[in-house]
Amino acid sequence: MTHDHDLVLRPTAAETSAALNPPPGRNGGDLVVETLTGLGATTVFGLPGQHALGMFDALRRSDLRYVGLRVENNAGFAADAYGRVTGEAAPLLLSTGPGALTSLAALQEAAAASAPVLAISSQIPTAGLGGGRHGYLHELPDQQASFRGVVKSVHTVRTQSQIPSAIAAAWESALTVPHGPVWVEIPQDVLLAQTSLPVVTALDATPKDVVPRPELTAVAAHLLSNATRPAIIAGGGVVRADAAGKLRALAEKLDAPVITTFGGKGAFPWEHPLSLQSWLEDRHTTDFLEDADVLLVVGSGLGELSSNYHTFKPRGRVIQIEADLGKLESNHPALGIHADARLALSALLETVGERTDPTAADRVGTVLTRVRERIAAQELTLEQDVLASVRRALPDDSPSFWDMTILAYWAWSAFDPRGSNTMHSAQGAGGLGYGFPAALGAAAADPTRPVLAVSGDGGALYSIAELATAKQYDLNVTWLIVDDGGYGILREYMTDTFGEATATELSRPDYVALAESFGVPGVRTTRETLEVDLAKALAAPGPSLVLLPAVLRMFAPTHQG
Repeated sequence: MTHDHDLVLRPTAAETSAALNPPPGRNGGDLVVETLTGLGATTVFGLPGQHALGMFDALRRSDLRYVGLRVENNAGFAADAYGRVTGEAAPLLLSTGPGALTSLAALQEAAAASAPVLAISSQIPTAGLGGGRHGYLHELPDQQASFRGVVKSVHTVRTQSQIPSAIAAAWESALTVPHGPVWVEIPQDVLLAQTSLPVVTALDATPKDVVPRPELTAVAAHLLSNATRPAIIAGGGVVRADAAGKLRALAEKLDAPVITTFGGKGAFPWEHPLSLQSWLEDRHTTDFLEDADVLLVVGSGLGELSSNYHTFKPRGRVIQIEADLGKLESNHPALGIHADARLALSALLETVGERTDPTAADRVGTVLTRVRERIAAQELTLEQDVLASVRRALPDDSPSFWDMTILAYWAWSAFDPRGSNTMHSAQGAGGLGYGFPAALGAAAADPTRPVLAVSGDGGALYSIAELATAKQYDLNVTWLIVDDGGYGILREYMTDTFGEATATELSRPDYVALAESFGVPGVRTTRETLEVDLAKALAAPGPSLVLLPAVLRMFAPTHQG
């Protein structure tokens, strides 16, 4: 009698021979790249350093494509974007100490945005591990402690035989919903030592499904089917689960208005009759959502930005579908369903009853009209013209990556992404410098379509070195820099709060001349010529820069009483 667990795959004679006679000249770094290749990786990002040279040496013996950036944090942003647009874990190869620590801000964004990044760092030699003060270059008493509060999981390797299993476990962690960054560290001597271990071939790192409990989806379906004024908030979890089609089917079956969060841009068609678009920072929208008797929140934790700065106080019953257990009911009491958005929406589609509400589209239209009237009263035509020019110039299927800058804050609410998983920003953690290196990562993932990056001059200076990367790899990215001579939004905040701004004004370079010094074509544009200049740059192959000198203003907030 045999049992399933007694069954094992027997190696063929050829496999046995190859295992017993591995190719010469391999080191611990080869085990890293062989494991990544076996897991399905094709592209890696990073920046070499002394302790990590074993990994980088092994790259030349592999089929992996390497995209090297000039700053570790920017390499992290590029890996983040690659993970977002492909849904695959993006390997990020880093050195020890300062190199590793420089990636922390990017990994925080990846964690906030649930982007699957597989960071693999070197470590000081094994003899130095354990917290003693040995004086090794780059030494930290406990390197992984710096990452433990940022990433999903940490994995420390101490021997070569641990490398494949540790990386496979990290890969599975990164791709189990909610996706996120993970951390693996391998000592220098383990990476450099010659290895007689066989070539890594058989790996199983299948991510686990987070399946909704049927008794919870049954209650949710009953509530939604019998609601009088249902509404839906769609967050980034819908986009990451590739569930936009199921969300639309559910909304149409229920005749329920839908608003997308800033991280969920594209989860629902912008011009759909049931679409409230993304006007979350507006009291008219907040009032509408508060009036829903049943509110379905899918793939959002209803954090600060998604709740109009925590002024949103729902009066009806809330159903929250969320893959991140820590976000479940973290801000509002709800029928909490811990699940992947796609699986939960599939379950609801099978069980909700169809309902018809002839007033739904009219109520949506009324809210959007009130929003437009509020914005129109503030004389913000420059800002709306610039955003409209960007939308007309950008091909519908091209992804865009937005830094923390005033035009991006407008785009969160007012930009039609024209597709799911096409608009991305750093609104998760809110750090500067995301837009351009992230766009480079997306261009590396898909070179067949142009990619747009949008930055202010303050954020641009965080990643100006990556013009060299864009040129070196001939990446198809157009970088729009809106130059207002400072940290524009901070200038507004300080002036409004204190009467004048401090530390917000910046001396800046001639960005067009600077781009051209890297061999990247640049053009200075105006409000009137932006659309034509941007479209021309996007249509040309390779990297380019478009500079728009302009002082933009934000629309007035509605969360301050």
